[in-house]
Amino acid sequence: MITAQLVKELREKTGAGMMDCKKVLTETNGDMDKAAELLRERGIAKAAKKSDRIAAEGLVYCYVTDDKKVGVVIEVNAETDFVAKNQEFRTFVEETAKQIAVKNPADVEELLSQSSMNDESKTIQDILTDKIATIGENMSIRRFTRYESTGIVASYIHGDGKIGVLVDCPKGSEDVAKDVCMQIAAAKPEYLDRNSVPSDVVSHEMEILKAQAMNEGKPEAIAEKMVQGRIGKFYSEICLLEQPFVKDPDVKIEKYLASKETEIVKFARFEKGEGLQKREENFAEEVAKQIK
Repeated sequence: MITAQLVKELREKTGAGMMDCKKVLTETNGDMDKAAELLRERGIAKAAKKSDRIAAEGLVYCYVTDDKKVGVVIEVNAETDFVAKNQEFRTFVEETAKQIAVKNPADVEELLSQSSMNDESKTIQDILTDKIATIGENMSIRRFTRYESTGIVASYIHGDGKIGVLVDCPKGSEDVAKDVCMQIAAAKPEYLDRNSVPSDVVSHEMEILKAQAMNEGKPEAIAEKMVQGRIGKFYSEICLLEQPFVKDPDVKIEKYLASKETEIVKFARFEKGEGLQKREENFAEEVAKQIK
């Protein structure tokens, strides 16, 4: 009897899809080694060989439902920028974003375990593994954010999938929300407002500002007063509502939103590959490896 545990072990060992694993285990009467060999012979297990290769390229994509109530921003990585232009890859990213909007998984792990809305016999992990095998590059679903709004969700994609922005706008204009999305893409705020900034981040910045003032030769008491004056610039750089509006630098985002009777309560900004190690190509090394 082919147990679910046996199928799971073969999946983990080879990276092949669940149905493929079950099929070869049945054919080999549960012999794990023979089943793995059979998968290799059929080219299905090759995806597993790619799992340790760096995937820092790929695509950031936004999906918003027709009623504007639910939105998703997702980053799916691949090894090369070329794959991001592959229609099969792009379709997978788009369908996965829709899956998140409808099924509302808590995290990537839960998403991967869900049955695909397009093929109930396969999980999202199975489909991802199949794509790795057919496209020929390591790929991974890195992260996603899903908003469900009482008003509308607005989004913006920059650079054909380089940067994606999602905002939750409980009230106001979609056009204004789109403007703010573009602001977030360009100005890279880290927090919504001062209250959103963790106290340890503020304390660390104040220590730096104080050290800078004292290095200028100011007495400690004067340096501490200077910190209070300079911390405002720090907030104007990292807090969305305190940033100058890129279309009108004399007006802060908070004032711009108020003038348009629009409210933004949260946002997500994804930049493709941020924080990931990029793969460095070395042509000479590649040739040397092939000669050996």
